[in-house]
Amino acid sequence: MVEVDDEVEFRGGVLLGRVRGDPVEVVDYDARWPAKFKRMRTKLAQVLGSEAVHIEHVGSTAVPGLAAKPIIDIQVSVPDVEDEEAYRPAIESCGFELRYREAGHRYFRPPPGKPREFQIHVCTIGSKWERDHLLFRDFLRGHAEEATRYEAIKTDVAGHYRDDRIGYMDAKQPYIAAALGRAEDWAASTGWSRSFSSSRVRQPRRPSPRVQRARA
Repeated sequence: MVEVDDEVEFRGGVLLGRVRGDPVEVVDYDARWPAKFKRMRTKLAQVLGSEAVHIEHVGSTAVPGLAAKPIIDIQVSVPDVEDEEAYRPAIESCGFELRYREAGHRYFRPPPGKPREFQIHVCTIGSKWERDHLLFRDFLRGHAEEATRYEAIKTDVAGHYRDDRIGYMDAKQPYIAAALGRAEDWAASTGWSRSFSSSRVRQPRRPSPRVQRARA
């Protein structure tokens, strides 16, 4: 397990803050999860305003009937994920802190000592990160046999990596990679496209002059 007090490079990105040390636990599906997501979605939408192009429920808790860690994954699509000042203060005002920064993705979760009911993934609208997570969610929602297989893998892996979240995530990756390949075939054969919980899609704004200068 990687533990840091400040910042450390990790797998092409940077880990920030302190490790929480929460055990890995997979529980039966909870019918209250969608409502909990909607409440947090409303809160995030209020503080983020037009910066949040989409706020989506992703991950296992977004798949009805699927056992999961009791932590709701929320995906926030913004015009430019590299412009952290446009969204980081707002997300942190809701009780989260930035834990991991990598190209195309920012990960927020509550700080140590606070309940871990939600975690937030920020990505750029239209990015591969956004698409992959929506596709995986929709594929599992539409294929009960895949969801059952994934649940069995997660339950088994959780028993081996109860105190190692990174080990737990790594152990699931072979299945996820293979399932995404099958999901791509399904998407091509059915004409799947990204679906969002809100029909209103705001047009992404141009990156700020500050960000443009930094990239020059």
